[in-house]
Amino acid sequence: MKDGDRWMRLKEEMLDAAASLGIDKIGVASADPFIELKQILIRHRELGRESGFEEPDLDKRTNPSLLFDSPQSIIAIAIAYPSKLVDPPKSEPGARRGIIARASWGQDYHTVLRDRLSKLEAWLKERVPELRVESMVDTGALSDRAVAERAGLGWGGKNCMIMNDELGSWIYLGEMITNLPLPPDKPLADGCGECTKCIDACPTGALVGPGQLDSKRCISFLTQTKGFLEDEVMRKIGNRLYGCDTCQTVCPVNRRKNWTHHPELQPDHELVKPLLVPLLTIGNREFKERYGSMSSAWRGKKPIQRNAVIALGNFKEKSAVGDLIGVLQDDPRPVMRGTAAWSLGKIGGEEAEAALQAAVLKETDEEAKVYIERAMAEMAECSEMESI
Repeated sequence: MKDGDRWMRLKEEMLDAAASLGIDKIGVASADPFIELKQILIRHRELGRESGFEEPDLDKRTNPSLLFDSPQSIIAIAIAYPSKLVDPPKSEPGARRGIIARASWGQDYHTVLRDRLSKLEAWLKERVPELRVESMVDTGALSDRAVAERAGLGWGGKNCMIMNDELGSWIYLGEMITNLPLPPDKPLADGCGECTKCIDACPTGALVGPGQLDSKRCISFLTQTKGFLEDEVMRKIGNRLYGCDTCQTVCPVNRRKNWTHHPELQPDHELVKPLLVPLLTIGNREFKERYGSMSSAWRGKKPIQRNAVIALGNFKEKSAVGDLIGVLQDDPRPVMRGTAAWSLGKIGGEEAEAALQAAVLKETDEEAKVYIERAMAEMAECSEMESI
């Protein structure tokens, strides 16, 4: 058998074995440097659009040979995840709920993809004993999306997601650099056409153009930060606790697509759409026990607690005033106190007003004090309007 035929046959067998390995799509990309991507990333950095969570070395992000000795090909994989909750619990007055983005439903996808990549590696090792690989999932240096696009798993959507006709953008991506000269797949043609629904629907205008994201304006990024947020951002966060799915839910390619064949990725309704008030005082141990197996837990409880406070303010949930006053008075973290003040200002009422007046006198953190004063001013303005 010719050498080229050997690798083609191995690739065909690998594709046939994908489902048995728990993988929905496999593609192969060349291990050449991602020259065009590097120029895009340079411009992205110059414009200040990075999130800060990325690998800082642009050469490592775009040149596989800096990560692996003599790379020959990159195998890209995709695993589909669910997009719908069946019979979800209702968010209603007195029992308001937040929502966690779909990509964090079920078991942490990093764990799931590493398991699948490990199975694929074992499968390849049985057939090619001299195999060498370097596997990556999300936190690796390479761009998962750039590899997946080159490997033909999907096209780069205007929402910066990899879009696949069959699976939509509800897919997790992973890759392994290898020393196997597997024949590469061809990238798919763009399937977005003239559609701009994702760009039009982005709550903060973070999609600044087709396939162009200002990460620092993206709600998905902002919900993962730990500091104070601006008023406009908090209003637009709504009841999101972690992540944002707007640019995916409005996408016509994703219509009626929901994947339930990976049991470990299925959502626990009470975890992905939790009651907000209990989150305000959840302890570290309980948080780790309840949420530790989900990818949304990677930043700890603080961002999710802050976002729960924001959500109660956006709901104008009067029954939560006492709980928010507790945060304002007792939480040791300035961000939580200031955000609680913001929410109390949105809800209003005599009890909230009295609590803010008391809090501003004893607040020692300057930034938190600013938020308290702004909330008081907003309530005073509303009272004036109502009296006219």
